[in-house]
Amino acid sequence: MEPVDPGGTAEPGPAGEEAAQVRRFWGRLGLPGLVDVHTHFMPERVLRKVWAYFDALGPRSGGLEWPITYRNEETERTALLREFGVRAFTAMLYPHKPGMARWLNDWAADFARRTPDCLHTATLYPEPGVETYVREAVEAGARVFKAHVQVGAYDPADELLDRTWGLLAEAGIPTVIHCGSGPAPGKHTGPEPIARVLARHPRLRLVVAHLGMPEYEEFLGLAERFGEVRLDTTMAFTDFAEAMMPFPGRALPRLAGLGDRVLLGSDFPNIPYPYVHQLHALERLGLGDEWLRAVCHDNAARLFDL
Repeated sequence: MEPVDPGGTAEPGPAGEEAAQVRRFWGRLGLPGLVDVHTHFMPERVLRKVWAYFDALGPRSGGLEWPITYRNEETERTALLREFGVRAFTAMLYPHKPGMARWLNDWAADFARRTPDCLHTATLYPEPGVETYVREAVEAGARVFKAHVQVGAYDPADELLDRTWGLLAEAGIPTVIHCGSGPAPGKHTGPEPIARVLARHPRLRLVVAHLGMPEYEEFLGLAERFGEVRLDTTMAFTDFAEAMMPFPGRALPRLAGLGDRVLLGSDFPNIPYPYVHQLHALERLGLGDEWLRAVCHDNAARLFDL
């Protein structure tokens, strides 16, 4: 994949100004661009239902005011990520009930075909036939999976998923999994169910979304224990997240020590602040340019062989 020109072609105006700020961030680090492992693309009618849920202050949003910053059409959103210099991104999509995952995977495969800088994303749900459609997605070229324990309201250690986790572990395909209890806890969120999954499948490449917010230290512990566990930075350290679920300062050395297994994630477009704020939030941790280069590009580039 070709590097992005840090000079950019940003147009005047708020979007162009932000793009210039993002490019200055990674250009200063000497990177060829960014890799964002946690961006959301899904069928438009599904995405608009997600936005409506945030607008209505749904309980899984913690009842928080959550304005969607990038409420644009699909083509505008992909163009904006490219303008930011994001070399590769994902289409994090997820079912909330049985019978959804297969057709979401069909949509995502088509999106990947027409969006070459999107890592082909797929999803799953504990239901009969899950191993079959996950295998089909893998054979079709899926490079990353998304699981959402909070929205799906399922136990990731459900026996229905056991063979599927084994399949993904064997294939070495990462799964970005929202399993922390933020912004609102669910019946099966938290580190305990994930620990049970990893006890059965220690080579499973789980990427814990949001650094496991708010159970940061417990999920850091799982990453320290299991060498294939990674964490993404989605929303962590931003003013928005720190106001409700602050990262404990005492855990920063542990985060620094896992610098080769922390990946940039943003939650674009469903974020209540500008994209560049996530980058500045990471920078102000003071963990150094080498850590930032690894997190914002190199770790994901290595994981996905970019």
